[in-house]
Amino acid sequence: MMITNGLIIFLASFLSTFGIMPYAIRYLRRSGLMVRDQNKKGRPLIPLSGGLPVMGGIFLGLMAYIFIRTFFSHDTFLLLPFFASMTTILLITFVGFVDDSIIPKSKESSAGLKQWQKPLLTLVAAIPLMAINAGNSIMSFPFIGQVNLGLAYPLILVPVIVVVAANMVNLLAGMNGLESGLGLVYTGMLGLFAAYHQNYFAAVLCLATFGALLAFFRFNFVPAKILPGDSLTYLLGAVLACVAVLGNMEKAVIIVSIPFAIEFFLKMRSRFKARSFGYFKNGKIASFHGKKVYSLVHLFTRTERFTEKQIVISLMILEFLISCLIWVV
Repeated sequence: MMITNGLIIFLASFLSTFGIMPYAIRYLRRSGLMVRDQNKKGRPLIPLSGGLPVMGGIFLGLMAYIFIRTFFSHDTFLLLPFFASMTTILLITFVGFVDDSIIPKSKESSAGLKQWQKPLLTLVAAIPLMAINAGNSIMSFPFIGQVNLGLAYPLILVPVIVVVAANMVNLLAGMNGLESGLGLVYTGMLGLFAAYHQNYFAAVLCLATFGALLAFFRFNFVPAKILPGDSLTYLLGAVLACVAVLGNMEKAVIIVSIPFAIEFFLKMRSRFKARSFGYFKNGKIASFHGKKVYSLVHLFTRTERFTEKQIVISLMILEFLISCLIWVV
């Protein structure tokens, strides 16, 4: 029964996103929401804000699960976390879309919100999780043991997790298929881990996200027909936050987030002014920062020997290897 339900959720999210994609691309083009693909020869204009169709796919995937639970299993117990997570993801995707919509006339890239506005607005998305007092307030700390954080967990730690997760995923971006490819790896691994441990909320959320991302990846991978934008990176951060809080999988989420933590410290060396993307040179991607490494991407672009596709696949393999640690740590 669980396999059948999982297949229905996956197909609902995958097929709906796949069907929406051509219309979303057409809509974004007509709306002028396009920026230059910096890693391509001639830097063509590409539609931005792929988080919208992915959000649609996740929404329909979760609604399919809720429909099954309500009308076939006649079990509406524990559906509240799904509605809370859907609200959080919708809110944060909207914030990302607003960020994507601020595009200068040059269309070099999205100008976006100001740095102080991003955490403030993404904080709003934490309200649904705070309102239902989500998560387990008892946490284990090294050398201290278990500590009951009480109201400090939903009122302080939960919004911090949402804001950090949303802005964390946004750090490692800038190449065709990178954000969605990494998302496929960690949502897939977290989903398997959750299913193995019978954590059905986290498993269903990850499965719906994986299905929607797989459809989006078809249009986002090199050469991209649509770019993810902050609407997708914020969405993925919200998914990680919901899995951590509502699925009580903080440890696993922290492990799969290691590449983003590394990216944070590398970017900090440049005072967050470094660009992850590069520029097209003799069929390869070169770095704007010479031999300096201010991003994981720069490990490849500094050599000027790798194509965009090779860089993305290499980083996906790195994410896969790190994500495997959730099974042994």
